[in-house]
Amino acid sequence: MHHNPISIQNVSYSYPDGTQALNQIHFYIHATERVALIGANGSGKSTLLQHLNGLLLPQTGTITIGELPMTADNLPAIRNFVGLVFQNPDNQLFMPTVWEDVTFGPMNQGLRGEALERRTELALWAVGLDPMRFGKRPAGNLSGGEKKRVAIAGVLAMEPQVIVLDEPTAQLDPRSRRQLMRLLDSLPQTQIIATHDLDLALELCNRTILLSQGQIVYDGETHAILGDADLLEQYALELPLSYSRPYCQLEHAPLR
Repeated sequence: MHHNPISIQNVSYSYPDGTQALNQIHFYIHATERVALIGANGSGKSTLLQHLNGLLLPQTGTITIGELPMTADNLPAIRNFVGLVFQNPDNQLFMPTVWEDVTFGPMNQGLRGEALERRTELALWAVGLDPMRFGKRPAGNLSGGEKKRVAIAGVLAMEPQVIVLDEPTAQLDPRSRRQLMRLLDSLPQTQIIATHDLDLALELCNRTILLSQGQIVYDGETHAILGDADLLEQYALELPLSYSRPYCQLEHAPLR
């Protein structure tokens, strides 16, 4: 495990229509950190996530993943290092069965035979899905929470050191949300979680980065920002639902 798996230095990116999505983004993420990425719609969160495994390349600035600079030649290795879980699992699950979805990534890494079966089984068990029960099922017949788990299993099967998640609790019912949060809390990988679910950020992430108009306006301790109603309102966000009393009176309860 690298000590500094992700380094973003002065990265900017504009879309073809001239919209500047990122403007001089600069931060480091250390191994095993779990970092929330928050901000209003259009703040640049999804664009930033797509830079972390090379779906988009920076127009200015540099990105280093592990020891690899973000270049076209390094993309295969970088995509093994950083696994991306999309907001909508239907955009990620495309094979006829759950088993085939989860094996797709490691097969492209060259894994075959018993090693492939073992890797797939371990990934499914890691997300709480029995391979015998779910392996042959079409992903389209699963619940929203189960689809999210299969999408995460497909990423875990590639054994990444970093997992990037875009709105992981979107469209989940309360029970599925809680199950997913327990799963994320149990994973040892470095995690970067873009979310509007500020209660998730509060429970899972010690560090939070706030984006606004493509710039970082806060990077620090999660409790400090999520307890600051005035600052959140300034950037079109609201206090987490769990803050029913002033921040100074609250003690953060661990995830149960």
